[in-house]
Amino acid sequence: MEFRDKTVEISPNEFIIVPKGVEHRPVADNEVSIMLFEPNTTLNTGNTRGDLTRDQLE
Repeated sequence: MEFRDKTVEISPNEFIIVPKGVEHRPVADNEVSIMLFEPNTTLNTGNTRGDLTRDQLE
C-alpha cells in the first residue's frame, strides 16, 4: 500500500487498516484478491457522480 510518505508491504493473509481520509494507493506486481469493508454510504465512484455511480446496492 502506498501512502504519500511511505510504502507498507502486506504479505498473504495479512491486512491493513487505512484510516478514513488518508490518501492511499494499492499496488501489486501480480494479480491479487482483496476484500474491502466500507460503510454502505460510500459511493463506488468516490466523490464523483456519473453513469457508473450506484446509489442502491444489491
